[in-house]
Amino acid sequence: GGGGGAAMADGEGLVSVDYEVHGKVQGVFFRKYTQGEAKKLGLVGWVQNTSHGTVQGQIQGPTARVRELQEWLRKIGSPQSRISRA
Repeated sequence: GGGGGAAMADGEGLVSVDYEVHGKVQGVFFRKYTQGEAKKLGLVGWVQNTSHGTVQGQIQGPTARVRELQEWLRKIGSPQSRISRA
């Protein structure tokens, strides 16, 4: 059979990544969307606003999934957010 199942290989490592997102990311439900996206990918972590207008947090989970969320944080974010860098 050898199907390309979505099951995670035992060898796939778990990583923990700290991030900070710059741009128009406060007051645009950025944290809520980030939490939703992380949950969808099966990741854990936290996200918070900072006093200098950015959003920072930490994500933990399988490497490939964490990379997906990093891409999402860099390019997509919440509908009204404008990300200048992450």
